[in-house]
Amino acid sequence: MKTELDGEVGVVGGGVIGLTTAVVLAERGSRVRVWSREPVERTTSAVAGALWWPYRIAPAAAARAWALRSLDVYEELAARSGHTGVRMVEGVLGETERHEVDGWAAARLPGLRAATAEEYAGSGLWARLPLIDMSIHLPWLYQRLLAAGGSVERRAVAGLGEPETPVVVNCTGLGARTLVPDPSVRPVRGQLVVVANPGIRTWTVSTDPATGEMAYFFPHGDRLVLGGTAEDDAWSAEPDPAVAAAIVRRCAALRPEIAGARVLEHRVGLRPARDAVRLERDVLPDGRLLVHNYGHGGAGVTVAWGCAQEAARLAGR
Repeated sequence: MKTELDGEVGVVGGGVIGLTTAVVLAERGSRVRVWSREPVERTTSAVAGALWWPYRIAPAAAARAWALRSLDVYEELAARSGHTGVRMVEGVLGETERHEVDGWAAARLPGLRAATAEEYAGSGLWARLPLIDMSIHLPWLYQRLLAAGGSVERRAVAGLGEPETPVVVNCTGLGARTLVPDPSVRPVRGQLVVVANPGIRTWTVSTDPATGEMAYFFPHGDRLVLGGTAEDDAWSAEPDPAVAAAIVRRCAALRPEIAGARVLEHRVGLRPARDAVRLERDVLPDGRLLVHNYGHGGAGVTVAWGCAQEAARLAGR
């Protein structure tokens, strides 16, 4: 007698959520096929900075639990940073107080302390967190999936029922808006500027208390990723030169050497925001199991492994 544990699992979506979910499923013994509209290097995930820290994601309690499970994995992957793209890097969480971290993460972050005046002009915390180079990490996830027997096919779908598998996992991010359809999924536009690294080895995340404008920079070897923006319901994927100049200006206010750095690239990504992450079981019209795993806002990388483990459990794996 066949059960939902028999046969393949189809994962729709090839960003960090989809690939990580596929890896977990494949390494638990499922035969996994990923269908992705875009190649790995052109997904929204490829644009990410990407610092481990919950941002623009709800509900907070669940997101923190998923983040901590993901932290376990990233700490292990950092031991092979050249292959995985994951490093443990020190930096400043600006405008963050100790009490905001004590309730959930402080015990897991050795060396967490208040930033000194030399490290940051405002109030903030000095922390050592995973920093992920997505240009390395996404291809590594892809290869890890292949090694576990999974496959990836570049293919757009018109409906979530298209994969002819007993179980389908929906990791389509912003695409869920039309595929589910779920109009509560909306874009939060982020623009980044990549410059030649002038020698910066630590990261900083800062928010202007008066305007709410963000400034952050993440070092990835000879490149420095500068950000950023968070524009609700903005769909344009084209970089705005004025926004780019403002990003460089805000980051240079934190580290003056950024002002003269050579610009290498402009990036735009649309974060898939939702009032709450949708991570739950559903049923397709023909009775097959559908697991939703989307709506992670600006924290897809941060919660990827925790959500993948939960999605696999919901899929019966």
